[in-house]
This record gives sequence, C-alpha cells and structure tokens, in this order.
Amino acid sequence: MSEIVGKKLAARPSLWNEDVEEAYRFQLAGYRDETEYLTVNSGNAVDRWPHNNYVKKLQRKDGRFYYFSRARECLEKDLPKVKLYND
Repeated sequence: MSEIVGKKLAARPSLWNEDVEEAYRFQLAGYRDETEYLTVNSGNAVDRWPHNNYVKKLQRKDGRFYYFSRARECLEKDLPKVKLYND
C-alpha cells in the first residue's frame, strides 16, 4: 500500500529488513529519515553500533534522547507504523 505525503511517495513495508529497521528508529524519534535528522540537528553525526551499523542513539526534537539496542527493535506488529519514503 502506498500513499502520497506532500509530493513524496511513502510505502508501508510488509516484511522486515534493515531499511525498515532504520526508518523505524528515526520515525520513533520523530523524524522522517536520516536526512531530516541531520537537518534539524545541524549535521551532527548519527551514533551507530559498530558491528551492524544500526542507529544507537538519536536526539529527539525536544532535546531528549532515544537509546536503541544492538538487536532488531522493529517487531512484526510494528511494521504497519513504518513508512518508507522514495525521494
């Protein structure tokens, strides 16, 4: 299923993969994707786990932080919450 979001096409994933995990972590913190995160946070680098390159820590827009584990966090039940954007 796809929907149009402000001239950008967004798709809802039906299966988990690393792109879905990445989008889930940014969207949980209130961002569309890494590009928006870097824009809002003045280009500060994203903290990542070295062994799998998953996002480790994100600063929310209210200044608080989200900390993520090394393992997968986006469960099957969370897949409908994620939007994958095509730029």
